[in-house]
Amino acid sequence: MGPIPLCILLPVTVLTTVVAVTAEENTIDNQYTWPQWKVPLVRKRRTVPLSSPSFAAHPQLELSGTCGIECQRHIPSPSLNDLEQFLSYETVYENGTRTYTSVSVHGLNEVTVWSRNTSSRSRHKREVYGTDTRFTIADKQYSTKYPFSTSVKISTGCSGVLVSPKHVLTAAHCIHDGKDYLDGVQKLRVGILKEKSRRGKGGKGKGGKERGKRRKGDKGKEEGLEMEEKGGRGRGRGKGKKIRSRRSVDSGKPSFKWTRVKKTQVPKGWFKGVSDGLAADYDYAVLELKRAPKVNHMDLGVIPSVKKLPAGRIHFSGFDDDRPDNLVYRFCSVSEESNDLLYQYCDAKPGSSGSGVYIRLKEPGKKKWKRKIIGVFSGHQWVDVNGDGMQQDYNVAVRITPLKYAQICYWVHGDSSECQVT
Repeated sequence: MGPIPLCILLPVTVLTTVVAVTAEENTIDNQYTWPQWKVPLVRKRRTVPLSSPSFAAHPQLELSGTCGIECQRHIPSPSLNDLEQFLSYETVYENGTRTYTSVSVHGLNEVTVWSRNTSSRSRHKREVYGTDTRFTIADKQYSTKYPFSTSVKISTGCSGVLVSPKHVLTAAHCIHDGKDYLDGVQKLRVGILKEKSRRGKGGKGKGGKERGKRRKGDKGKEEGLEMEEKGGRGRGRGKGKKIRSRRSVDSGKPSFKWTRVKKTQVPKGWFKGVSDGLAADYDYAVLELKRAPKVNHMDLGVIPSVKKLPAGRIHFSGFDDDRPDNLVYRFCSVSEESNDLLYQYCDAKPGSSGSGVYIRLKEPGKKKWKRKIIGVFSGHQWVDVNGDGMQQDYNVAVRITPLKYAQICYWVHGDSSECQVT
C-alpha cells in the first residue's frame, strides 16, 4: 500500500484532534456539573405524642467523644431497620409539646451508593490553623445579599442556613445535647440579617427594654439581641436602653430581624444510645419559622466526593463568637471525607456551628453556576480516632447524603413525592 495523500491525512488528523478535545471538554464539564441523584423516599409511619421536654440542657462550646471517620470504619454498616430508626424523629412545637414520628425508607437499593473514600494522611488540628483566613463580612452591601443573606443566627448561640423560604438547617447539638433540649429551645428564635431602617433614627427607642412582643420596639430590641451570643437577654436589654449609644456601633452594619420558630425537628440518630458511634452523622436539625423572611434561600445538593472536585473547596458563613455582631465567611479544602463526615481546614470558632457548607457547580445542561448546601458544619470536635479513647481535635461537617436529602426535603415539603431527585 502506498503513502496516504496529505489531502486525506490532514482532515482525519484534524477530526481526531477535535473529537479528543471535545471528549476532554465534556469530561471537565461533567466535573463542574451538579450530579443528578435518584433519592430514596422517607415516609411517615406513625406519629405519637410524648411528654414535654425539660429544656434543661446547656450549650456545649466543643463536642467530645465523637466517633469520627477512622472510628466508624470499625462499625458495621447499618441495616434498613437501623436506618429507619435513626431517621425517625422528634418534633418540638413552640408551645412546648413534643411528638415522635417513625418513618419507613423506600427505594434505598435504587440509589447509587458511592464508595468509601480513602483517608488523607495530612492532618490539621484546632479551630484556627496558623494565620486566620476568615473574612468578616461587615458591610451591609454584601452581608444582606446572596449568598451571605442565607446565613442566619440561632438564639442558642449557633448559626444556620435558609434551605426554603421558611426552613432553617442547623446542627442538632445547637438544639439538643443528645439527652435533652437546650434551655433556650422552648422560645427559640432565628435572626435574619437585614439592612438597618432609617425610620426612628434619633428617637427614644420605643420598646428598647421590651422582650420583643411589640413590633414598634423591634428596632430597639434587635441591637440588644445582636450582642447576645448565648441567647441571654439581660445585657442586651440594659444596653438597648439608650438609642444614641447604638449609632457608633451600627454605621453601615446590618441588624437582625428576629423570628420565632414554629417547630423543630431532630433525627433520632442524634440521641444518646440510639446509633452508638454514628451519632455524629446525624448532627443536623430543621427549624420551621412562623414567618417567611423576604430573602432568598439556598437549595440542598448531593455530591459523591468533595476531594475529587477540580478545586476541592468548600465555603460557609456563620456568626463566630470571637467576632460578635459580624458575619464571618471562609473557604478551604477538605482533608478527609467518609460517606457521612468531612474533616476540613476551615478556620472557625464557636458560634459558627450549624452553618451551611456549600459549593458551586453548573446546573445540568446549562451554563449557569449554582450554589448548593452539601453539608452542615458541626464545629470543632474532639474525635475518637480509632475507637480506643484517644482523641484528636478536628473541624467536622456532616455531609448531605441521598438519604439525608430525602429526610430534610420531606421535613420541608411534607410530601416525599417532591423529593425523588436532587
